[in-house]
Amino acid sequence: MEDFSEKKEYLEELKKRSKQSHVYHKHQLIGLELADILSDREHKSLYIKLAKETGDTDRLIQVAKEVAERRDIKKPGAYFMRIIKDDGGKNS
Repeated sequence: MEDFSEKKEYLEELKKRSKQSHVYHKHQLIGLELADILSDREHKSLYIKLAKETGDTDRLIQVAKEVAERRDIKKPGAYFMRIIKDDGGKNS
């Protein structure tokens, strides 16, 4: 009976660990920060890729914070991506 409870605890620990993010590169950290700022963890891989391909990560964070501060935006992630796309790499 004791073995069963230990296995159950072990499986619960594995589930908990799998939900934690593992960051190995700067662009991964920036991407996760963008996802958190924009409250859009569902699309974190998109933000990681954007941070990797974009040279000016400081600008990405700045724009994300500006978008997050605006309360009238229903989908901050989509609005952020539109701004970055319309920018067309002018500042990178």
